[in-house]
Amino acid sequence: MKLILIGPPGSGKGTQAKRICERFRVPHLSTGDILRAEVKAMTPLGSTVAATMEAGGLVSDGTVLAIVASRIARKDARDGFVLDGFPRTVSQALALNHALGQAELTAVIELKVSDEALHDRIRRRALESARAGEPQRADDNADTLKRRLRAYRAETLPVTAFYKQRSPFFEVDGLLAPEEVTDRILQLLQPAAAPAVESR
Repeated sequence: MKLILIGPPGSGKGTQAKRICERFRVPHLSTGDILRAEVKAMTPLGSTVAATMEAGGLVSDGTVLAIVASRIARKDARDGFVLDGFPRTVSQALALNHALGQAELTAVIELKVSDEALHDRIRRRALESARAGEPQRADDNADTLKRRLRAYRAETLPVTAFYKQRSPFFEVDGLLAPEEVTDRILQLLQPAAAPAVESR
């Protein structure tokens, strides 16, 4: 299974990706997690992308593509994967198609969440981190979210149009309870549903 999850920051992509990966026993490929780990470890890559990420910008295509191409070539990803946070631009989507070669995507799923709900989620996530005594993500603040949403609309929304023409594409209401979102995604991934394109 080769699945792409698309959605704005805070839409629940990471949560759903982990659940789907557990269900299908495939690796969760989160470019955001990889990059944040690099920043935390203060690697050369982390130093390069830290300022861009903290400002809510998009890391350069070349950097992200190198990470993804290397990761999907590893043995554990040969039978499938869930991509979370990639591709974020049409050029990245084209490069991913090239990297996959003849392999076809099982589906592309977009999580739909309103801007107002996203701001509420980010506030709650920051509060939960503080209560747990955990460090708050540098991008968990209102100003950064606004910039990230602008970048998402400009760069990533065109990706949905790209995949609607090329792959099984589904939209799921990300405002449902996490368990309901998971159930809906699993229903869509059933073999009988895979060839169909949900009405948009």
